[in-house]
Amino acid sequence: MKEFFTAVKDRRTYYAISKASPVSDERIREIVEFAVKHVPSPFNSQSGRAVLLLGSSSDEFWSIVKESLRKIVPAEKFAPTEEKIDGFASGYGTVLFFEDNRPVRVLQENFPSYAGHFPVWSDHSSGMLQYIVWTGLESEGFGASLQHYGPVVENEVRKRWGIPSEWRFIAQMPFGVPVSGPGEKEFLPLEDRVRVYE
Repeated sequence: MKEFFTAVKDRRTYYAISKASPVSDERIREIVEFAVKHVPSPFNSQSGRAVLLLGSSSDEFWSIVKESLRKIVPAEKFAPTEEKIDGFASGYGTVLFFEDNRPVRVLQENFPSYAGHFPVWSDHSSGMLQYIVWTGLESEGFGASLQHYGPVVENEVRKRWGIPSEWRFIAQMPFGVPVSGPGEKEFLPLEDRVRVYE
């Protein structure tokens, strides 16, 4: 397992992934469960939810995405879309991220002066959940990316996997062993991004 800051640095967007896995399915489940359990959330609301799709379930998810997009993308422009989706489908699994609206609503009712902020803070918590899972997968030798096809497939996904209507679909994370490296990454000067006062 990688040291924390090494995993943070190495966590990148990998589009070229394979159906291989360097760890057991149980270890993947442990990463997702650990992240869901320990991610910070506003007022400890614990609103983060995750669905782990492995094997044929992950393949089925990306098939749903592809066929849903086929209905809305012009046929003459579909080839690049299909290639991209097939790339995600070539991975070992996919994590679906959700936020449960119920604890958010409870907070809005109990703390009305902050009511408008709780959905935003819920999104902050979801971002941290995604990052913990992503970095955890990276630390075990996986490559991953974060995708946002929820609006296109949400209804079908809810029906297929029995997702509660109160769970808001946030993002999807296909993962697998990388078959090529990530693209180059440029960094803006830190002096323009961080201020320190003593």
